[in-house]
Amino acid sequence: MSDNATDISPMDEAPPKVKVPDWYPDWAREMANLYFAANTCLFVLHGNVNDLFHYKKKEDGKSVDDFCGLNDFLATQIFGSWDLVTSYDMGRGIQPLGGEDPQRHRDMMAILAKEIGSPSGWTRTPDDVLTNYQRLIQRNLLEQDPADRKRMAFLFPYAQYLVPAGAQSNIANTQASHLVRFLSWAQNPYIKRTNMAMCLITETLNDINKRLVEDPHVATIEVPLPSNNVRRIFIETNFGMKDDPEPKEEQETADAKHAQDESSEEETVKAEPLDQSEPDGMSVKSITQVSNGLNLVNLNVAMARSKLSGEAVDILQFRQLKKNLIERQCHGLVTFLEPGHTLDMVVGHTAAKARLKMDAKWIVGGQLDAAPMGYLICGPVGTGKTFISECYAGSIGIPCLVLKNFRSKYVGETEGNLEKVLNTLRSLGPVVVIIDEADAALGDRESGGDSGTSNRVFSMIASQMGNTRFRGKIIWMLLTSRPELLPIDLKRQGRAEVHIPLFYPKEESEIQKMFVIMAKKNKVKLEEDAVPQVSVDREMSGADIESVVLNAKREMMADGRKILTRADMELALDSFIPSAQGMEKQLQEMAAVLECTDRRFLTDHWRTELEKEDGRATLQRKVAAIQDYLGKG
Repeated sequence: MSDNATDISPMDEAPPKVKVPDWYPDWAREMANLYFAANTCLFVLHGNVNDLFHYKKKEDGKSVDDFCGLNDFLATQIFGSWDLVTSYDMGRGIQPLGGEDPQRHRDMMAILAKEIGSPSGWTRTPDDVLTNYQRLIQRNLLEQDPADRKRMAFLFPYAQYLVPAGAQSNIANTQASHLVRFLSWAQNPYIKRTNMAMCLITETLNDINKRLVEDPHVATIEVPLPSNNVRRIFIETNFGMKDDPEPKEEQETADAKHAQDESSEEETVKAEPLDQSEPDGMSVKSITQVSNGLNLVNLNVAMARSKLSGEAVDILQFRQLKKNLIERQCHGLVTFLEPGHTLDMVVGHTAAKARLKMDAKWIVGGQLDAAPMGYLICGPVGTGKTFISECYAGSIGIPCLVLKNFRSKYVGETEGNLEKVLNTLRSLGPVVVIIDEADAALGDRESGGDSGTSNRVFSMIASQMGNTRFRGKIIWMLLTSRPELLPIDLKRQGRAEVHIPLFYPKEESEIQKMFVIMAKKNKVKLEEDAVPQVSVDREMSGADIESVVLNAKREMMADGRKILTRADMELALDSFIPSAQGMEKQLQEMAAVLECTDRRFLTDHWRTELEKEDGRATLQRKVAAIQDYLGKG
């Protein structure tokens, strides 16, 4: 390895004590620990594998920060002093990786030329390459003197094309032979006792054949998105930005934190307001804070575009770039929002708002142990489930992701899509994740004739939702009008544990205020008496009221005016016909009441109904009767 990196000694000797540089990322430490313990020689690296990685190098006698790709990091920092490090993919064939040392590169070429022939005859065909590697490994193992054995590492980027996921019956003979080859290497006890290692590299673990991934002789290591500390170093190193020196005491604390190579998952998360004290633009601290969730490649793009004009980094421009890059990083599977509204914009739902405001206050204050893992927001259509969720994120001052349809018709791609999203969420926190129509989106334990995809998706979501390491960091908001269809595993305590029912406005004053709020939301100016009296008997939802406001706006614009009048509103109200699905809405409201986890969230009417003798049982019978009538049981 390099001067700064770990030197792996021959495994014929007693395993040395693991000692790696302080700046090593956690995933590299894990890899070193597993290798030194002689547990495995085959690693599957997945996650943020197409990014840049921080390391330290010597320059003019000083230790300086630098960044490189994963292949170079493995070749120069993990296996930096090994005799042979090669990379193979079907596009480029075999590539010796000597880093910036030309002599090391020549030595590797000489080893390869001796063992597998002249470079002009090297094939790119996987079968031939793996056969050549097998010959290299066997000859190395047959060296009688351990000192003559070469230290060799074989890297396989885009490993999903060598050992792709798929049912056993669908694996072609060539792919089956690749799988058997890798498994035989992983299970070979002689290889484990010699300095030889294989690294399969893929962005999504679900793209790799599960028989390889689940084999006990194979180690799977997730490469996470960069931590705050790494992003700060990247900004300072590549863009020449520096914050003002910290007081000595604070600097010592920061240095100690840096020495531990903090990971983004273990950082103390606190939703602080951005530091915008510099009049000429964002500081390094601010950029580091607001860039969470970006990998270094995308951070470089955002910084370069923001500073293209030669001016300081503008926060609004940077946030817009971040939004676009996060969505692209997740392959368009999420919509990234930074809500402009707070819970003060929500009309009615007094008890629900009070609970959400209290939780938001605790998260802002860093008291994550008091925050719930998630919420189930339910109620009839049009009651503002999405709006109240976005307002909650706005009250905390954190980003909000809306999970889009990540399902695919291709085997394994659905799970891969979800894995990409979850990897981003784990580094983006604190973040609110909104899943609309959750009963349809999340699946259940039943395979449903889809080759087990729904079952695996359900397992991945349930596992992440129940991971208490992310309490207050990933806040799940499951939205549905049919909460009874959600699996109980997702609704239990420790997952979506707070169930909040939402109802249509029950007072005229509430309806009046909702008209004003909807006008403000849609940037409509109202005359002082523009909102007429509306009876609660009309049972208008928030969505209905917004539709009336927009229709009135159309009347205003058609007349060439910029202020909405009472006449516009009355005309829109008179012409509006609400949905006729009354029994369907009644079913949704009663289902929300039965799901409620706090009586204070209910209206007076429903509290009275539930307090009656057998009140809950009576309500359950009514729900069952309507379901039978509508055929929705």
